[in-house]
This record gives sequence, C-alpha cells and structure tokens, in this order.
Amino acid sequence: MNIFRYELKAYRRSIFIWACSMTLLAVLYIFLFKALGPDIESFKAFLNNMPEVVKKSFNILVDSISTLEGFYSFVFSFVVLCGAIQAMNVGTGIVSKEVREKTADFLMTKPVSRSTVMTSKLLAAITALVITNIIYLGLTIAAAIVVVNTFNLKIFFLISLTMFFVQLMFLALGIMISVIASKIKSVISVSLSTVFGFYIIGSLGSFLGEENVRYFSPFRYFDPVYIIQHGAYETSFAVIGLVLIIAALAASYLLYQKKDIHAV
Repeated sequence: MNIFRYELKAYRRSIFIWACSMTLLAVLYIFLFKALGPDIESFKAFLNNMPEVVKKSFNILVDSISTLEGFYSFVFSFVVLCGAIQAMNVGTGIVSKEVREKTADFLMTKPVSRSTVMTSKLLAAITALVITNIIYLGLTIAAAIVVVNTFNLKIFFLISLTMFFVQLMFLALGIMISVIASKIKSVISVSLSTVFGFYIIGSLGSFLGEENVRYFSPFRYFDPVYIIQHGAYETSFAVIGLVLIIAALAASYLLYQKKDIHAV
C-alpha cells in the first residue's frame, strides 16, 4: 500500500497536466463547432471534395460532421494520441525509473515480493489513467452540454471512453518494454517513437485501404465511424485489445520475477 500511495503521489502533476491539456483541446473544438453554426454545411461540402483516402485516414464521417459527435470524432484522434503518450510514459517508467534513479536496491530490500511491487505500481498507474479520464470525461461532457446542448450523449461518451482502452494497451506495452530493456535513459523518447510509430502505421493502413493493418495499430481498434453508425464497439477488436493487454502484463510479471535489477 505504501508503494501504491508513493507512486500515485508521483503522478499527481502528470495527471493534472495531461487531463487539462486534452480537455482544452476537445473543448476548443466544441466551441469551434458551435461557432460554425450555419456554416457547417459549407464545411461539410469542403470535406466532401477531399480524397476518400484522406477522409479515412482522419476518421472523417462526412454524413455526421454536422452533428457534434461527428465533428468531435475528427479531433478526438489527436486527443487519443496525447492519451497514448501519457500511458506509454507511465508504463515505460514503472521499472526503468528505479534503475535510472538508482533506487532499485532500496526497493528490492523491502519485505515485499516482486509481484507485490509490480502490482502496486500497476494499480497506481491504472488509477492515474482512471483519474485522468474522469476529469476529461466530466469536463468535456459538461462543456458539450452547456455549449451545444443537443447531441447524442451515448455516442459522445462511447467515443470518449475509447481513450481509456487505448491507454491500457499502451500502458501494458510500456510496462513490457520497461521490464525487457536493461536501461532506458529517456522515457519520453521511447514513448514518442513507439506511439507515433503505431499511429503512422494505422494512418498508412487507412490511407492505403489495407484493412488488415488495423490489427497492428491500437489507434484503429475503436473506429469512431463504426461507433457513430452502430452505437457500439467492434467486438472482435475489443477482444483482441483485451487479449493483448493480458498477454503483455502476464509477460511483464514473468520477466520481472527473473530480471536482474542493478541500482548502478
């Protein structure tokens, strides 16, 4: 419990910065949607003239762009990108920071097992992401209700909630990288390269029309266009995402038990 509290306390500033930044981005677009007003049809016509591959790359559903949820889905891809970086930062730093800050020997001498250490750190990381999403969801939905008033709350909520699921995947991936790597000098460089790498893969897949590429990019597991049209998630991709999370965490636990951790 002490490890959990210590880790969660260390995330306080990060939670505030990421939650406020992502909320500000989403709220700005909500105000932009309101400001467009009657000009939204002109904007819709502009999007219709764009190449189909471009619209697919940015998850633009032209038929729904005149609704808040359709307009919101466009900017939400960038919000998820920010959320993924946050989760990857947290995951990659879970083990590597002990080596980097030379505190691993102090932690390992405590009367707790490695699995307990990992579980405490994991719970703190998940709690940090949960708090981030609660702040984001609460403020963004409140802004949407006040500014726009009439919109499909269920669709808006389902789209917004996908950020948490994507974050869990990148958190699990970051933890596995943290356990496998002998020493990570810069968490942010690893996080940015990994997240942007998967984002580019997903965008290229959409650009080229290769549907199977979706399996290789967590950013494409929850398609806003599908959510708007069906009011639900694609079951197959939701299951694959869950399997990947469990597999990555299980591998991390097993590797962490046998990992040689050096303080210096």
